[in-house]
Amino acid sequence: QVQLVESGGGLVQPGGSLRLSCAGPESIFSMSVMKWYRQAPGKQRDFVALITSGGTTNYADSVKGRFTISRDNGKNTLYLQMNSLKPEDTAVYYCNAMGVWGQGTQVTVSS
Repeated sequence: QVQLVESGGGLVQPGGSLRLSCAGPESIFSMSVMKWYRQAPGKQRDFVALITSGGTTNYADSVKGRFTISRDNGKNTLYLQMNSLKPEDTAVYYCNAMGVWGQGTQVTVSS
């Protein structure tokens, strides 16, 4: 069974930073568009960012200028660097590729 595994979540104060990681099999990372989504309590799962196999990126307006998506195909790992975090960034963050979802990692931004 193909799996994606997120890590790096936690509790951080407003204005702080976190880096999320998503690891998976080479069969997914080699050719896929990789995406991050997030889901806050009681809300739908929303798109955050994507990166193509060639490195082209796209971001939700709410995170532009604060978040950076990147990938290391040699390590089969996707990253999300999150800076200037706000309480409204609190959510479970999921990576996605080829219809496969990870289990999610909780990010909580609170003083």
